[in-house]
Amino acid sequence: MRIATERLTLSPLSEKDAAFVAELLNTDGWIKNIGDRNIRSEKDAREYIKKVTDNPHITYWTVKLKLERVAIGLVTLIKRDYLQFNDVGFALLPQFFNKGYAFEATKAVLLYLINNNLLEDILAISLKENAPSINMIEKLGLTFEKTIDHDNNILGVYRASKGELLSRLLEQEHKIV
Repeated sequence: MRIATERLTLSPLSEKDAAFVAELLNTDGWIKNIGDRNIRSEKDAREYIKKVTDNPHITYWTVKLKLERVAIGLVTLIKRDYLQFNDVGFALLPQFFNKGYAFEATKAVLLYLINNNLLEDILAISLKENAPSINMIEKLGLTFEKTIDHDNNILGVYRASKGELLSRLLEQEHKIV
């Protein structure tokens, strides 16, 4: 399923995204905030993509600039065994930071899930020192719920119900820029 916004298209991750995935997963931000997945080549990236796409508990969307058709990031939806609900995540190549793309893409995925009755509650997790991620999670309408220790990482868990999320996202849409 494809999702489109004013500036972006989002499509399910596929093997044709291997070069992009290899690049993204080796950025400093991914390694620091998400973890080193030991993806060092396009072959490694294809194997990673296959593992992701074969798992029914994981959905990744590749985010591309609509006009240029250039991959710039990922939005993820994962049901982790240590969390009660799915969590949403996002990552961009550094040259696309601070342009509103991550918010635009993640908001589009969340609205798609809401409009298709595919979520009731949603979570997001972040390392406590990842302030940009936390700011965006809160801008999306999720609020801090608790801290957990997972694999020796202290993670903040943020949560929103479908109604809270919809209200906050629609409020964002109606703000005058």
